[in-house]
This record gives sequence, structure tokens and C-alpha cells, in this order.
Amino acid sequence: MQLVPGPASDLEPDSARGPARERQIRIGIADDHPITRAALRAWLDEQDDMRVVAEAASGRDAIDLVRTQALDILLLDLDMPGQSGIDALTMIKAKAPRVGVLILSGYPEQQYAVPLIRNGASGYLNKACEPGEIVTAIRRVAQGNRYITTAVAELLASQVVTPPTRGLHEQLSPRELQVFIKLAQGKSAAAVASDLSLSAKTVSTYRARLMLKLQARSNSDLTYYALKHQLLD
Repeated sequence: MQLVPGPASDLEPDSARGPARERQIRIGIADDHPITRAALRAWLDEQDDMRVVAEAASGRDAIDLVRTQALDILLLDLDMPGQSGIDALTMIKAKAPRVGVLILSGYPEQQYAVPLIRNGASGYLNKACEPGEIVTAIRRVAQGNRYITTAVAELLASQVVTPPTRGLHEQLSPRELQVFIKLAQGKSAAAVASDLSLSAKTVSTYRARLMLKLQARSNSDLTYYALKHQLLD
């Protein structure tokens, strides 16, 4: 975990910093790619009302970050070694409920956005979004709101309008869904274990649960289900 000291203590009252300057939004970035973190930091630090105060390269570091740093917003990736963003989200919200967590992921919205928002995320952005949208989302969440993109709004609306036709996959936990998507993409259990920093035995346990919950008999059935419900890219 990398910490960046600010020009003034975060515990210092705003009045001590001068009446002309409002307190900046304090941001943490959790992503295992240094280039991504550097690009986000450079962009966000250009905004007058924002300051990146800390970085983390794993889910475990992200949990430590919200415990030790005064943050307003945490930008959280999903795929990280050791403990993924999916696993870390619940712990982060339990330890720092006032920190707004914005998921910034390469996965399409239809795969993870709704379950993660239900589990406490304040918003879900695809990494293909425009940089300006990240800034807009941060400002909105810093005001105590959620940031819902058009794509996510449509997903939420479709579940409200047509609840009887909800797919079996909606009963999956975020971690089960993550394993499911990777298996449906044709990856072996060993490859999934490597990607998610899990043991092969743990992945096999998840696979058994998936077969039961999705009424599947093989990985081909999982792929067919994912394609039918438009869960793959």
C-alpha cells in the first residue's frame, strides 16, 4: 500500500486551511496495475476539488487502506491478487460505511453491476468509460448519492419490470458469479484458480455449487447459459 502525504493534515479543520479553499475529495485507488493507478492519479489530481491520498494493489490492501486513511471515495477494481475487489467490498463497507465505493472494472455491467450495487457499491463504471465520467461519478458519490449509468439503470429497471423471468444466475453471490463467468469463457479450473488466487479445490467447490444452482451438467452447459443470458462479452 502506498500512502501520499497531503499538504495539510486531514484531521485539521477546514477553517485552518483558509476560507477560500473547500476541502478536497479524498480518493483512494485500489488496482493491481501500476500504470492504471498512475493514469488515474494524474487525471484526478488535475481536478481542483480532488486529491488522491493513497493507493492499494490488492483487496487486502484496500481493506487496510479504508481502516487507516481518511477517505471519501475508493475506486475499486475487481480482479486483484490475493483478495479480489468482490471479496473486499463487504469488508470495506463494514469497516468504513461512510466511504463511497465506486467499482471501476473491465467487466461489462451486465455481469457484476447489479449484485455489487446491492452489496454496497455506490456505483459501477466500465473502464472503457470516458475519464470525465469518472470525475462526475466521484463528485456525485461524494455528495452522498449513488452514480447509476444508463446501462446499469436499464439492468435495474428490467429486473423491476419483469421479476418473474429473472435468471437462475441472479441467486449467485458475487464470487460465485465471478467463477461462473470464467468457467463459461472456457477456462479450466486450474486457470480460474490462478486468475483469482484461489486453490483448485476451492474452485471445484464453487463449480459444484454452480452446477446445482444453474441446473447444469457440464462446463458447456455453463457456457450455453451465459450466452443465452448475454453474460459474456
